[in-house]
Amino acid sequence: MDQNDTLMQYNQGEGELKNWIVTETDFKTKVQGKAEVIMSLGNGYLGTRSCTEESYLGQVRNTFVSGTFNKPGKNDVTELPNAADMLGMDIFVNGELFSLEKGSFTNYNRHLNLKTGELKRSFRWSFKERTYDFEFRRFVSFQDLHLICSEVNITPQDDNAHIQIKSGINGQVTNSGAQHFEEGEKRIFDKEYLQMLQTTTASEITFVHNTHHYFSGTQAEVSSRFEMDRRKVVMFYESFLGKGTTLHLTKISNIHTTRDQELDGMSLEEIRSMSLESLKIQSKKGYNTLLDESAKAWDAYWQRMDILVDSENQYDQLAIRFAQYQLLTMAPKHDPRYGIGAKGLSGEGYKGHSFWDTEIFLVPFFTYTFPEIARSLLKYRYITIAGARNKARENGYRGAMYPWESAWADDGEVTPVWGAADIITGEATKIWSGFIEQHITSDIAFAVWQYYMITGDDDFMEKYGYEILLDTGIFWSSRLEWNEEKQEYHINNVVGPDEYKEHVNNDAFTNHTARWCMENASRYYDILKTENSELFQTLNQKLHLDEEIAELRTRFDKVYLPQPNQDNVIPQDDDYLSLRQMDLTKYKNQKQVGSIFKDYNLDQVNQIQVTKQASVVMLMYLLEHKFDHAIKKANYEYYEPRTLHDSSLSLSTHAILAADIDNLPLAYALFERAARIDLGPNMKSSDHGIHAASLGGIWQILVCGFGGVRMLDGKLRINPKLPPQIKEITYPINWKGNYLKIKVSEEKIAITNTGNGAVNLSLLGQDLTVERELTVKKT
Repeated sequence: MDQNDTLMQYNQGEGELKNWIVTETDFKTKVQGKAEVIMSLGNGYLGTRSCTEESYLGQVRNTFVSGTFNKPGKNDVTELPNAADMLGMDIFVNGELFSLEKGSFTNYNRHLNLKTGELKRSFRWSFKERTYDFEFRRFVSFQDLHLICSEVNITPQDDNAHIQIKSGINGQVTNSGAQHFEEGEKRIFDKEYLQMLQTTTASEITFVHNTHHYFSGTQAEVSSRFEMDRRKVVMFYESFLGKGTTLHLTKISNIHTTRDQELDGMSLEEIRSMSLESLKIQSKKGYNTLLDESAKAWDAYWQRMDILVDSENQYDQLAIRFAQYQLLTMAPKHDPRYGIGAKGLSGEGYKGHSFWDTEIFLVPFFTYTFPEIARSLLKYRYITIAGARNKARENGYRGAMYPWESAWADDGEVTPVWGAADIITGEATKIWSGFIEQHITSDIAFAVWQYYMITGDDDFMEKYGYEILLDTGIFWSSRLEWNEEKQEYHINNVVGPDEYKEHVNNDAFTNHTARWCMENASRYYDILKTENSELFQTLNQKLHLDEEIAELRTRFDKVYLPQPNQDNVIPQDDDYLSLRQMDLTKYKNQKQVGSIFKDYNLDQVNQIQVTKQASVVMLMYLLEHKFDHAIKKANYEYYEPRTLHDSSLSLSTHAILAADIDNLPLAYALFERAARIDLGPNMKSSDHGIHAASLGGIWQILVCGFGGVRMLDGKLRINPKLPPQIKEITYPINWKGNYLKIKVSEEKIAITNTGNGAVNLSLLGQDLTVERELTVKKT
């Protein structure tokens, strides 16, 4: 890649904003996707990709509202529809359409303030011997989840200027060509408030868009008129500016839908009226007041989650704040009917679907930091359990078999069937994940159990959690296949976490976690039966527990669990250790992930000892109590050289396990790589959207890896492993309702408990209690 394409300088701010600012210092149309994604704005209800106001070839204008899925055609799968754009503008200067591809520009700066969620862009533009200063500001409100606010300031520097601006609501956008909306009604109220309705073609969700423009502090007169076009309604403004006079335009917009839980029971007319009145009220406050309200809402979250990293590389502090900012912009805090998409709300990649990414990589951050959000995300899995049961029945099993990709509760499996072209055959490659990548059922059960152990949320378990744990165990019991020759149960024909190995038998991660699910179901069956007979009777009647658990108990002791060989290496599956070995240096040093498929197709990769992402290593992280240090070390050293990290999920797990086995230089190197997947110099890495799971993984590296936090069988353990590059780290966690602030340095660990109860924990191998403050020196 041309080094000139690396435009992100990550100016880390000054004073109070040090390590809070992500900056772009130049603009090139061929690499727009980078800033569009990493500077995306959102609040969990809606998210918008940060395209420039003016249009360029190659832009991807995306605005998504959580949970508003639609299926555009019979051969398509459900996806989040791209809502109408309310940030784009056509700006004409002296009759010429403004573009940075015309003339020249200097002092270009676009930066995202992670602390407040505001995006600013400014530059000086010279065209036909005249010079103009431009400034653009925008944010998506964290206070009013429906609100999008923007500002434009244009100042001619050396002559008068004729300025025209066309701005409004543009529904002519698509999802990469797929149109999700019917043409809807358009209205202009009082000659200044624009409203446009659009209804999705299949799910019949109506989006109500409103926007309002106004000018302030402008000495020159501004004339206006409105225009309507197909799927579009706009205002057209015109002004003649004197030299040094600034045209100051504010645009306040909002989006509501008939899917919004808070609007349940309201008619469309009532929603239209309410949303318009809300816009009028908010618009009167002005941009700065609305920004202050949003910034205060952001601050309340930062007070609970900010992590301080004293590192020789200041980028580390920016990296964790960037990760946490993005995680908050994509989490649907307002409604448990929705999960988090693999790309958050920042791009069309993976169509807004939820994967195992949520439970294994994202939920731990929320469980330890914002348990109320974790509860909502896990409740989503309960809401979708009917689809999981349907999938189990369709495949001849019982219990809950969760879809690999999930959207709405009643959608069931929404994984596309066909993917990229096969390099050998030229045919579309079949995507087997939706059929046989079944470990997600274990992943969801693990996240539910982990949440309960950390929070002690009995109410969640009684309403939702126990049912998930029991029914996932029942699924695995029904999924087992008896091997007569070996007199044991196998799990055949699956895809494990390593998606470069399809149709394998006895994938280690799948088998071990399936057995764990079955054990958990058996244990909670006994607990409920003896301690909560009323709930037990309800679930027994619903799930036929007496029969199912009795059968499960005859099976789980006979489940085959791949064991360490003479070298302490656990076979990833029945065939992996016998596959052809080859020099993977070329692919380990790749600049673009997936480069192995330029030389081999998937069938060929299936026959090589090469792994896409953490698989056995992931098993040893999640179920670490089952494996001693020697086994962890042997497996890490065997599988890491064979792992290409072609999934953004992989680096964080390998970094944490590297710390566990005391390879701290490698742990830090992997942390740096993980932190640079989105925020780093590769200008094409984020085109399809943010790597949500990797961001959750960055938090896990710092808190669970370097910070040493683990939940082991319901108990808190803290055993930090600071790499030499990091002198000190301070992080907060919640443990059963108690807020702990933990400071780890080279010399000591200090814990402050601001909760109402004492916390028992294992700290550096000692069983201790934290009532208010505790300091332990490291030996």
